[in-house]
Amino acid sequence: PIPLPLLSLQIFINNEWHESTSGKKFPTYNPSTLEKICDIEEGDKPDVDNAVEAAKAAFQRGAPWRQMDALSRGRLLHKLADLLERDRVILATLETMDTGKPFLQAYFIDLEGCIKTLRYYAGWADKIQGRTIPVDENFVCFTRHEPMGVCGAITPWNFPLLMLIWKMAPALCCGNTLVIKPAEQTPLTSLYIGSLIKEVGFPPGVVNIVPGYGPTAGAAISTHHSIDKIAFTGSTKVGKLIKEAASKSNLKRVTLELGGKNPCIVCADADLDLAVECAHQGVFFNQGQCCTAASRVFVEEQIYPEFVKRSVEYAKKRLVGDPFDARTEQGPQIDQKQFDKILELIESGKKEGAKLECGGLAIEDRGLFIKPTVFSDVTDNMRIAKEEIFGPVQPIMKFKSIEEVIRRANSTEYGLTAAVFTKNLDRALTLASALQSGTVWINCYNALYAQAPFGGFKMSGNGREL
Repeated sequence: PIPLPLLSLQIFINNEWHESTSGKKFPTYNPSTLEKICDIEEGDKPDVDNAVEAAKAAFQRGAPWRQMDALSRGRLLHKLADLLERDRVILATLETMDTGKPFLQAYFIDLEGCIKTLRYYAGWADKIQGRTIPVDENFVCFTRHEPMGVCGAITPWNFPLLMLIWKMAPALCCGNTLVIKPAEQTPLTSLYIGSLIKEVGFPPGVVNIVPGYGPTAGAAISTHHSIDKIAFTGSTKVGKLIKEAASKSNLKRVTLELGGKNPCIVCADADLDLAVECAHQGVFFNQGQCCTAASRVFVEEQIYPEFVKRSVEYAKKRLVGDPFDARTEQGPQIDQKQFDKILELIESGKKEGAKLECGGLAIEDRGLFIKPTVFSDVTDNMRIAKEEIFGPVQPIMKFKSIEEVIRRANSTEYGLTAAVFTKNLDRALTLASALQSGTVWINCYNALYAQAPFGGFKMSGNGREL
């Protein structure tokens, strides 16, 4: 464990650490042990106001950040990536303590994604160009891409550091300033980033971090008249509140990356070993707490029994336990509320007639741990086939024809990601174009890269990250 005296637990504004205006603090817990890690300064509207004023001042014409050339902005992002590489063990440790995700996943997946995203946008900083447009008569017309101004970022608890970097890197690359509210369940890595921002040499006010709760600090960001753009990753319910607040305040632009109930379609001609493994990792990765989770697996009827059998074998072998143990593949759920919701949905699957193949229970002696769960004989009207579970539960359904599975896959309010497993290129392209999803993977899952945009349709959100 990292000695917490090395980590500031305060509010980061103007490259300085501050106590909350109200004097309040809030706790953050280790979901593996249910023990309190520490208390964090609780930001509220006055603290958000102070952060926005700092960000506005940093964005004023003549301020050091506005006078900095694009190449220098890119160099700062490269330096920040260097510090993430230097402190990779510390950041991965904090992320594991705060979220419960396995340390090796935090180190090799989350931190790797953060570093690559920073370097990608560091390279873009001096390559953002307008264009000249031939217009009627004797006029010169050209376009400029300009920074928007003060950007708000509200990040989720499932990938706290990675989602922070997904929002921070493009905003800073383009010359904006930021006010960030990390999820109240997982603020530690965001606060550590504050110390790195100062060490790198970003001018004061460019990045400000206000830990706190959604209905207070988050609402203050959403309704603030001096914030020009907001990016949010989280639930569809909260996304609606943010969009409403934006429309009622200053019509700030909004990017929303919300929930998903993602279809994973396995055709009879697929490489079965590959499909089973990808579907397994697709739904159980990060304790199932992914907006991209493969939470509706459609399998063609000819191979359905074998697919279910192999999926159960995979689930039974998945090691659940201490996230700091190198053998662990699955840690705890994030908190009691999420834990209870998952178990309630599992019970609904049993009551509604799905066949519980394995799991379905909490690991009794270990807090918030749930056994990897597989259901077969799932039908589209069951809650586990319709609602976002956000936990280690794999519902497997059967289909007969391509047209049928397209109709069923699209019969959801969500449209974030989808996957298709087949050796037939024509079938793969037909499905990819027919599925109402922002991303469609072919013979793979969770292939996410900084070079490609990410986002959804319908109730999965608006706009694109990256």
